[in-house]
Amino acid sequence: MKTELKFTEYHLPCSKCDSSDAVSVNEDGSAKCFSCEAFFPDYKGNKTVVKTTQNYTKTLNINGGAFGALSDRNISVDTAKKYGVKVVYDSQGRIAQHIYPYYIHNELTANKFRYVRDKRFSFEGSVSGTSLFGQNLFKEGGKYLTITEGECDAMAAYELLGSKWAVVSIKRGAASAVKDIKENLEYVESFDNIVICFDKDAKGEEAAKAVATILKPGKAKVVTLPTGFKDANDMLNKKQYEQFTRAWWDAKLYTPSGIIRVSEKKEAFFNREKKDSVPYPWSGLNKKLYGMRQGELVTLTGGTGLGKSSITRELEHWIINQTEDNVGIIALEEDWKRTVDGVLSIEADARLYIDHIRDEYDRETLEEMYDKTFSNDRVFVHAHFGTNDIDAIFAKLRYLIVGCDCKWVVVDHLHMLVSSLAEGDERRAIDNIMTRLRSMVEETGAGIVLVSHLRRVDGNKGHENGIEVSLSHLRGSNSIAQLSDCVIALERNQQADDELESRTTKLRVLKSRYTGDVGMATSLVYDVDTGRLSETDLSELETNDEVIPF
Repeated sequence: MKTELKFTEYHLPCSKCDSSDAVSVNEDGSAKCFSCEAFFPDYKGNKTVVKTTQNYTKTLNINGGAFGALSDRNISVDTAKKYGVKVVYDSQGRIAQHIYPYYIHNELTANKFRYVRDKRFSFEGSVSGTSLFGQNLFKEGGKYLTITEGECDAMAAYELLGSKWAVVSIKRGAASAVKDIKENLEYVESFDNIVICFDKDAKGEEAAKAVATILKPGKAKVVTLPTGFKDANDMLNKKQYEQFTRAWWDAKLYTPSGIIRVSEKKEAFFNREKKDSVPYPWSGLNKKLYGMRQGELVTLTGGTGLGKSSITRELEHWIINQTEDNVGIIALEEDWKRTVDGVLSIEADARLYIDHIRDEYDRETLEEMYDKTFSNDRVFVHAHFGTNDIDAIFAKLRYLIVGCDCKWVVVDHLHMLVSSLAEGDERRAIDNIMTRLRSMVEETGAGIVLVSHLRRVDGNKGHENGIEVSLSHLRGSNSIAQLSDCVIALERNQQADDELESRTTKLRVLKSRYTGDVGMATSLVYDVDTGRLSETDLSELETNDEVIPF
């Protein structure tokens, strides 16, 4: 039997609560807002508002359908009756529709229809402002509330949990999950524990996190369904009571991305992968830094002409000879032959990058050194001098690390990357690049040595005069210091009258995230005949007799 009045218009705005779609208009011109429960005797006339929750004649077909088991979903008749869900049968006795009731303050105000054959949904009345599906059945303030993504999942979870705990569903699918929960937030948060059991797909997982985020910290737990099951109803269909119950009890307390619960990380703490340190070629740096490690971004900086290239050549040759790791080199200001010349020069103790010096060696000797250094397929060099596409350069960097399995990569230098980005704002460009380099290190675990320039400083002396370098001298952006694990600065007075002083480069540690030990580390003297750097006596720099073993 239908009620006296019938809705003729739906989803109209409410002048009382500012809802855009909660008002439905009766055939006599009266209307009700299903968001704030305001009653309008003449909605299209003067719209006088009468606030009421009584004497409102229902407009729904409350006698449509019949109670019965949802056999297509393996849900029992007892559970269907508890949730007030009815079914409609077709002419052959098969279930054609489900009818899910929705309430405002225990007053039936909407029905949601599911058409079994084509999985369509429609509404009778407005679901806006209604309680969650099943909310009217469970008193607030209980111990556990489980929230699912659909009505059938709610009934399935209720059965799987032994028909013991409160289980409700959002109303309009994953995309509206947050809105549905916010409309009933006080009820939801009245429970001690809120267990979110959405579909095991990308949208469901995203919606579960979004809902958990708006709930009070420490309340929301997220169920991880076993592999091979898409939702609670799927598990009921396959009679996986024990597996579902176990997953439900094992639901993890939600923490935002990037926040971990340390008590759950005990095994990871004690069984972490250990990465050996590779010593630097110079003991003064090892005393400060305890060597270099994969998974770190080391920035080497200094003024123009102070020997950054000489030091990177020493490091490249050192890593090749001291490890069995693959090594990648991206030198943006030179072609690959100049890069190879530089590394071979360290092997030869001679400046082979100068033509007449290289000509002093016969082919056999050069081949022997070449094969010793490069024939093991461990060294990879960027071969395109002048490449000016930043995405292409980062693609090659990733290829070196992932495709060529390079555990160490030297990038020379940062400001060539900045010019490749072709952005007008140098600081923003550097921030962009440093963030990408930091992410690359974190993602791949490779060790990256980055060469960076210094800005010009005010005053009578510049870096070519050997002034002390600080982090503030890094050119362009604070992100260079912030995102590097280690910053090593070169200082040399190349204009000194004393010839030895003009060839002596001091290495100052400006930052060490690993040890925290900063300050002057060592001094290196350049040999003009061999092109090599040798460490000077460190006795005046040492403050104790401790020796760091490598």
